[in-house]
Amino acid sequence: MHEISPAELEARLRLHRLPELGPRRFRRLLEAFGSASAALSAPASAWRSLGLPTVCAEPRRSAEIRQHATAALRWLEQPGQSLLMWDDPAYPGLLAELSDAPPLLFVAGEPSLLEHPQLAMVGSRRASRPGLDTAAAFARSLAGGGFVITSGLALGIDGAAHHGALDVDGATVAVLGTGLQHIYPQRHLGLAARIVEQGGALVSELPLDCPPQASNFPRRNRIISGLSLGVLVVEASLSSGSLITARLAAEQGREVYAIPGSIHHPGARGCHQLIREGATLVESVEDILQALRGWQRVAPVSESPAQIDHPLLAQLRAAPQTSEGLALACELSIGEVLVALTDLELQGLVACEAGRWVHRVV
Repeated sequence: MHEISPAELEARLRLHRLPELGPRRFRRLLEAFGSASAALSAPASAWRSLGLPTVCAEPRRSAEIRQHATAALRWLEQPGQSLLMWDDPAYPGLLAELSDAPPLLFVAGEPSLLEHPQLAMVGSRRASRPGLDTAAAFARSLAGGGFVITSGLALGIDGAAHHGALDVDGATVAVLGTGLQHIYPQRHLGLAARIVEQGGALVSELPLDCPPQASNFPRRNRIISGLSLGVLVVEASLSSGSLITARLAAEQGREVYAIPGSIHHPGARGCHQLIREGATLVESVEDILQALRGWQRVAPVSESPAQIDHPLLAQLRAAPQTSEGLALACELSIGEVLVALTDLELQGLVACEAGRWVHRVV
């Protein structure tokens, strides 16, 4: 987390608790007043002039809002628990591209993972056994190849994807539709703990004590897709929330992949619909890897480090940089930069430290 004053941190946590204050309104306040502290001190009329409803402004100085902020500060004092803010250099670059990027992200586990190339895997909560096996197998292969597997900790395909990554000591990120103090579903309490223990991360934009609410799950899907280079839908009916994630991914300019199935299986119909809409039909992990390799401008892993002269390395030899900084300097997209950094990291040439990429001398 970047350095801001304790008073400003507390003020942002108070803003975050206000009713009907979503990401766009939160950012509007900070841009208008310069800080959360100034926004909280401004008169209600100033908030109204920005188009914010009275229900937002009224409780901002209440004892309850202050108590929630104090509780969040206590949570942040514990090891392995952190907060990423949208103006933080360590905030994930791909997610920052969204117009409704979360202003605050609570993280339990390793926050630097969010800056690594991620592939989202989603699908039905009531998946078939073959669907679960397919999800786990794809996750094992993709995680073994250096990609972070990102999903939503739900029953079914999500859980199988997380487990598959963990089985090969790979990295996985779970984006929750609840606060981090309310792991849901409870059947995945053990999985959530294992994700953190094995170097992964649990992430939520919601207040720490937020319980399950139906409206929050579709909302969190934009974060799953927003963090990722692409979204793989393994098994989904036509009414599955996974199709929301896939369509958000397409709107965000991410790749969408779908695994086809039997025409007699209802769980295949959502995937078939996505393929009709332009998703890439996937039969093997190689189908995904080939699509992503097309973005790379980096020498193959088989080459020795001495043979590699990648423009990213030239930048990082000069000074550590964020992925956004590298993208600007090398005139590449964030996606291209993240994929290239994965290969360079696998070769031991770069490492991500505190949200910035550094060159490693081999």
